[in-house]
Amino acid sequence: MGDTNWSPDLYLRFQRERTQPSIDLAKRIDLPVRRALDAGCGPGNSTRVLRSIWPEAEIVGVDSSAEMIKAAEASDVKEVRWIQSDLRSYDPTDQFDLVFSNAVIQWIPDQPSLLSHLFLLVRPGGALAFQVPLYHEMPVRQAIRDTADSGPWSSRLTGLADALTFHEPGFYYDVLSELTDEVSIWETRYIHEMPSAGAIVEMMRSTGMRAYLRALDPSDHRAFLSAVEDRVTNAYPEQANGRVLFTFRRFFAIATKPQEGAGGP
Repeated sequence: MGDTNWSPDLYLRFQRERTQPSIDLAKRIDLPVRRALDAGCGPGNSTRVLRSIWPEAEIVGVDSSAEMIKAAEASDVKEVRWIQSDLRSYDPTDQFDLVFSNAVIQWIPDQPSLLSHLFLLVRPGGALAFQVPLYHEMPVRQAIRDTADSGPWSSRLTGLADALTFHEPGFYYDVLSELTDEVSIWETRYIHEMPSAGAIVEMMRSTGMRAYLRALDPSDHRAFLSAVEDRVTNAYPEQANGRVLFTFRRFFAIATKPQEGAGGP
């Protein structure tokens, strides 16, 4: 339980739950894609979706994590240029028909600046498409925060809830509508069938709990995770067959850049 860096193996342990939103978002994109950017590609699971839908496209995968880029390079997603870079400073020489981002933007505090930067990377007629989890509204997040605030480790975990930044759909609409008149937004509520409450905690270890585990001594990890699991067990009761339903809301947006000469905001 001591791994607090980005762990591709742990992240991909729940690959189906993490990848389905990429599939749903990509299938809503109705435009020719010759060149695509997977912004925050992780270990390549979302990039695989792009490759399956646009098999002839030139694809670039960018991620700030060396561990994730190494895993992507070792994946079966071929003919992709993998680049380790901070998205906020990534400056390619050419624009993209599609800038795609799956569950990444919440890690960046100044999201208006990031979205404006990513939109600059889109060619006229192309699109910026992204998905963010509405994690701030989920009982599992409250379970993690309550555990952080109430245990013997509370002084070491102060303020770590701010490691992730979330906004309401209207916030993203306002940011995107400053960039273009062509904005499509929607929400999807996924209900994941999990084997236990412990599996929910395991899924969150690689994302929502990373900052907490990094701040704790490895000797405290087991007690912290156990305390979180106790609260998650109360928040997500077992079904009749012993399984646990993990409701996960996600927000989606597609912002299309007007063709040159077509006007816009």
